[in-house]
Amino acid sequence: MFAKLKLWISGFFATHPSSLLYMRLGPEGSNDNPLMLQFFTWDCLHKTLSWWKHFEEEIPHLAKLGVTQVWLPPPNKAAEKTGKGSRGYDAYDLWDLGEFNQKGSTRTRWGTRDELLQACKVAKEHGIDILIDAVLNHKLGADRIEIFRAVPVQEADRTKARGPARQIEGWTAFEFPGRGDQYSAMHWNHGHFTAVDWDQRTHKKEIYRIAEPGRRGWSRNVDTEHGNYDFLLGADIDHRHPEVQDDLLSWGKWILETTGASGFRLDAIKHIDRKFMVRWIQDIRRAIGGKSMFVVAEYWSGSYKSIYPYMQAFKGEAAFFDVPLHMNFNRASVQRSRFDLRKIFNDTIVQAKPNDSVTFVDNHEGIGRTLESWVDDNFKVQAYALILLRGRGHPCVFYGDIYPNKESYNDSMARNIIMLIEARKKFAYGPTVDYFAQPNCIGFVRKGDATHPGCAVILSNKDDGSSTHLHELRMNVGSENAGKTYQSLMTQHGRVKINEYGWGVFSCFANTVQVWTKSEEER
Repeated sequence: MFAKLKLWISGFFATHPSSLLYMRLGPEGSNDNPLMLQFFTWDCLHKTLSWWKHFEEEIPHLAKLGVTQVWLPPPNKAAEKTGKGSRGYDAYDLWDLGEFNQKGSTRTRWGTRDELLQACKVAKEHGIDILIDAVLNHKLGADRIEIFRAVPVQEADRTKARGPARQIEGWTAFEFPGRGDQYSAMHWNHGHFTAVDWDQRTHKKEIYRIAEPGRRGWSRNVDTEHGNYDFLLGADIDHRHPEVQDDLLSWGKWILETTGASGFRLDAIKHIDRKFMVRWIQDIRRAIGGKSMFVVAEYWSGSYKSIYPYMQAFKGEAAFFDVPLHMNFNRASVQRSRFDLRKIFNDTIVQAKPNDSVTFVDNHEGIGRTLESWVDDNFKVQAYALILLRGRGHPCVFYGDIYPNKESYNDSMARNIIMLIEARKKFAYGPTVDYFAQPNCIGFVRKGDATHPGCAVILSNKDDGSSTHLHELRMNVGSENAGKTYQSLMTQHGRVKINEYGWGVFSCFANTVQVWTKSEEER
């Protein structure tokens, strides 16, 4: 508790630049809205192509749609031997991109190194930036065991021991027999880790903090959940070790140079020493990425108050996924008409610090995995309208919501989300004015800019079985549009005449979204 309070106090008076104002979000010189796409789900695999080839084929379509950044799955060789089974979050060798025969295959689940590099090349040619998913917290799939002393700790409070120190056999020796010393000569041993979760001697799964002489225990610069949240899974990396720091820094530079990527998505940062993580970003920026290098961090918490100290600790070096907003979307989808839409942005990053917020609706974890806050279909299109068409935050679209898949796809919903993406590219520009006047119906207006006409958006979560109920909301689109006619975009159900003062009465059916734009002849 004291550590979190100290972090709060130190961050309260600190001021740092807003990350989205200086990081690269899309092609230089473009006046169109930037847009991120997470190009994978948890279980995704293409029927006939490798995932990297599938991505390469989709690049022209994505560029036309308005996508400027693509977050790819972890490209590294993973621990699971089946090749196709592992997603990369069980990181074995960060330096193997599908080039070496390790863990039962040369390719990764996603394809080969050459296929990855070719896809990255094509993306760059089409003005799409690549973001690398950096899994830096842990390693799995060690090549052999080592014997060392360790203390079993309590799951609920990792600062408390469950018993005395004892010798265990832990999977901590990483020798990379397929790669050898190519790209990196570092071979890992138990000295590079703080803990493991398996004792091969007793075949017991438990959290064992390594307690060899000279070891410093848990890092203090991590989240205080469970007393200390340094450990997440596998062999937990000690980011205070000089050899670890050098290797991870070298990898960060190398992966950008090798792939031509423009930045990173940082996995599980609440478990990683934050002082090291900030230095890692800053050093890579200076060495290769430049100030515009994009970085977005995953700190999984539904409370903005919990995330805020970490945002301050990162000193504006990274944007943060807006998990609190995602949680609000989930609550809205569960509570349906009982949820007050006027509160949809309460306790969110995009409300408090919009220029540090990467907004999203759902992500790759999926139903039945760690993401237990899935946004139901009844509110998913409304949620996308709120992140794609308002002028705050940097939105990320989920592959599973727009591409056919077994986990989350709904054809009708996907068509509507694609229409919203197209509306973002064509119309969602200029200042945002909110009209949050009714619990079950809210709207907002984008005033447009010199090259884009703007739009009016209205959405409903009224779910009383009456799909023909029509909401109406009076909104002002600007006196410069007096006498103009606005037409509905999502479904063709009407036209609105703007009065001499710029006001119009816009509508949508119950539990839907409607986007209104100037009629084609008046744009």
